[in-house]
Amino acid sequence: MNLSRLRSMIRKEFVQMRRDPATLRLVLIVPVIQLLTFGYAIRTDVRNLPTTVFDQSHTQESRAFVQRLTATGNFVQRGEVRSYAEALRQIDEGHVRAAVVIPADYAQNLKRGRTAPVQVLVDASDPSASQSAIGAAQLVGQRLNLEIVQSRVGAATTIGQAIDVRVRPLYNPALKSSVFIVPGIIGMILSNILIIITALTVVRERETGTLEQLIVTPLAKWEIMLGKIVPYVFVGYIQMTTVLVAGHFVFGVPIRGPLLALYGATFLFIVANLGLGLFISTLGRTQAAVSQTAMLFLLPNVLLSGFMFPREAMPAPAQWVGALLPLTYYLQLIRGIVLKGVGLTELWPQMLALAVFAVLFFWFATRRFSKTLE
Repeated sequence: MNLSRLRSMIRKEFVQMRRDPATLRLVLIVPVIQLLTFGYAIRTDVRNLPTTVFDQSHTQESRAFVQRLTATGNFVQRGEVRSYAEALRQIDEGHVRAAVVIPADYAQNLKRGRTAPVQVLVDASDPSASQSAIGAAQLVGQRLNLEIVQSRVGAATTIGQAIDVRVRPLYNPALKSSVFIVPGIIGMILSNILIIITALTVVRERETGTLEQLIVTPLAKWEIMLGKIVPYVFVGYIQMTTVLVAGHFVFGVPIRGPLLALYGATFLFIVANLGLGLFISTLGRTQAAVSQTAMLFLLPNVLLSGFMFPREAMPAPAQWVGALLPLTYYLQLIRGIVLKGVGLTELWPQMLALAVFAVLFFWFATRRFSKTLE
């Protein structure tokens, strides 16, 4: 081994690295930023689940029960509803994740020494979030039951149950993690793969010189961008259909909602990610630089969109960042349609958000691409 030649080669690589300050900044600064951001944002303990209350008793006793429930920190009240159907609709639309149903004779049963039932509806499509809520609700019922019984006779073993808290898990009563994960995997595959493929395809054409051949054609810039997007729309549909069918037959994931609505929402999501991939391709000249830039988008996709960790457990700044990701809205759409059986009537805000992302990313990519060519 010639150490002199080896030292020269190593020195040359350091000089080359120094001449590319943009890549150097990505390598040194971005990991620290991601560590601080995700270390602060990601929490596995789920708290502050948005909860609505259907209180038919309207008594001091019923209000005390709700206060004890929210005092656990697992629930935060987001208003009241006037019917059981409205409580279910609030959960279906994703406005809340739990609902407390207190019957009209709740206080009367307590005063007469009879068992007072209370029902807690929990969105169990996410098992990790629902298990914490279910445990907290049952614990509150046990503690209140013990306090009430002891106040009556002074001994907890001489009288029956005072409060019966019945928790009803919705959409995923068996709390199977695959039911929650498989729809999320569809969004992750579509998002990450399409962004990377689109970004690298454009850069590869720039490196090989085929992009210049497209420039001299009479095609407008938006026509070039649209031509690059259309084939991958079909690729995205094939990927989504394959995973959806396999998840249904292999993992038993239900498909309760309208497939037409799912495919319509998927079209907007695919276009949004392809537009984002085209935009990323304009931010670098080499495949390595574009790949590093894509990681800035892919990691938040995985960690802040609700794919792995419940967004309710994240601090507000992390939730704001997650609200800027198309995957956040698509996960709400696909899980709402597949698991809850709701349609676009309930999920139109998420559909509108995806449409805005699709238009904006395609416009940004076209504008940036035209400036680069000039």
